[in-house]
Amino acid sequence: MKSKELFLYCMTKLGAIEDYPFGPDVIVIKIASKMFALMSRRNGQDTLSLKCDPDYSEVLRKQYRSIIPGYHLSKRHWNTIVLDGSVAERDIKQLIDHSYDLVYKSLPKRMRTAASGDW
Repeated sequence: MKSKELFLYCMTKLGAIEDYPFGPDVIVIKIASKMFALMSRRNGQDTLSLKCDPDYSEVLRKQYRSIIPGYHLSKRHWNTIVLDGSVAERDIKQLIDHSYDLVYKSLPKRMRTAASGDW
């Protein structure tokens, strides 16, 4: 799956917005001002960083060589996926869903309620 398709999938999430707080080379995708995905190009390779449950992160890192601790992020709560084709598209989409769900559930109830009315 190409990074453009992954970006478009992230943007289908309720309330997702695109931002560039780290400059033009890193696309940050947020919900209610909280990041759930970051896309960039590193060492000539596209990458996607996603929030992840810490225990699940460890399992994924053992299962896939292309899933590494979050690059310039909390190594415990974020993974970076090197988009080299070794992780199946459906698995990446599930990880995007997981990241989005973690961030959405972490929002205060008033923000979730107000935000879902606006979207």
